This record gives sequence, C-alpha cells and structure tokens, in this order.
Amino acid sequence: MERILIVEDEAGIASFVKLELLHEGYEVQVAEDGRVALELFQQEQWDLVLLDIMLPGINGLEVLRRIRKTSSVPVILLTARGDTMDRVMGLDAGADDYLPKPFAIEELLARIRSLLRRKTAWSGSAEVAVHSKAAGVVEEVLTCGAITLNPKSCTVTLAGEELSLTKTEYQLLHCFMSHKNEALARERIIDMVWGEEHYIDPNSVDVYVRYLRSKLDGDGEPSCITTLRGIGYIMKDL
Repeated sequence: MERILIVEDEAGIASFVKLELLHEGYEVQVAEDGRVALELFQQEQWDLVLLDIMLPGINGLEVLRRIRKTSSVPVILLTARGDTMDRVMGLDAGADDYLPKPFAIEELLARIRSLLRRKTAWSGSAEVAVHSKAAGVVEEVLTCGAITLNPKSCTVTLAGEELSLTKTEYQLLHCFMSHKNEALARERIIDMVWGEEHYIDPNSVDVYVRYLRSKLDGDGEPSCITTLRGIGYIMKDL
C-alpha cells in the first residue's frame, strides 16, 4: 500500500483530503506543521508528500529543501496563491508538481496517480539498468558537446565531472539529448517528461529548463539548450 504524508495546517482541508485518499486505498498520515512533518518524514518511509507552503513554524519551502537533502520522494506543493513566484520558488526548491487552492479533488488525485506512476517507472528503469549491466547488454550513451548521459547507470557527466541532477532534471536532459537538433514544443516536452495525463503548466517547463541550464552552462558561455521563441527549445552541440 502506497503511503502519503499530508502536511497541511487547515484542519478542514487536511481531513477532507485524508478521507479521499483513504477511500482510494492509500495509507495516509497528517502533519499540521513543518517541524512535525520533518520528524515524521525522517522516522518513516513515504511514497509521496502533499505539502502546503504556508505552514506555522517551518514553512513548506524550507521543509521541501530539507527533504531534498536526503530524498527524491515525489512532492506536490499546495498553495493558497497561484502566482508565478510561488511556483518558481517551489520548483526551484525541488517540487515535482504544484496545485493552487482551491482545487478539485479529482485533479489532485490524478496528479498523485501520475507522480506515483513516474516514481514506479523510474524505479523500474533503475532495476532494468542493473539487470542489463549484469547481462552484458550495451545501451546507447548519449553525448552533446562535453555532456555525457549514460542511461545504463542513470548518470550524467560534464567534462568528465559527474553532475547531481534531480529525477526531473535527468528526465528533461534525457528528452533533449534523445532528440538532439530537433525543435521541441513545450507541450511535447511535458508529454515525454511528465506524461500525457500530467497537468503541469507549459510555462513551468521554462523554470525546469532554467534550473537545468544552471547546472550545464558555464559563466558567460552560450547554452547548449536554445530557446525557440513561440515554440519551445532545441539542444545542439556547441
């Protein structure tokens, strides 16, 4: 049974979401503030976290930053404000998705299912990589300039130095490198990285690309990921 941690200080929302998730067959626990949430997260294993930004004590963004120091568990941010800055700060801190309040429970459930499928697919890919290595199966290594992506080990190096990427950053880079020199619309990127059933805002792709660029590009050097105005992005060898 998949386990979900709800971090929400509004009792009505927490109770409603908990009942819906229990009805869907998930195991659920609620934390009403950031400190309790971090304690529960460290003490137990979770498959997904629903995290409100506005929390007493430690706010949701700080909770997320601390979670990301040790875990890549899927995190959906819940926020009372749908402004761009909240989304950008949350995505930069490592959130996998966001949902402004008020939200339809059906949409929340759909996003949870989508992220849990991605989590399973990622774990499955890692397991396949281990078995492929043991069986001597050679997988194609992708390159673009000084960047090398090894699907067999799910690792990325830049000029021989290994990069630390989140799951989403790795999948986004894999998408670009698998379609090098091909113009990719934001909607197509979403389908390939997050899945066709995902509800991510196309503008949020820009945030993830900016975050990925910050790890790939040197100061003052042109980016290997070029913005195509009105279309999306393209990755070319420099």
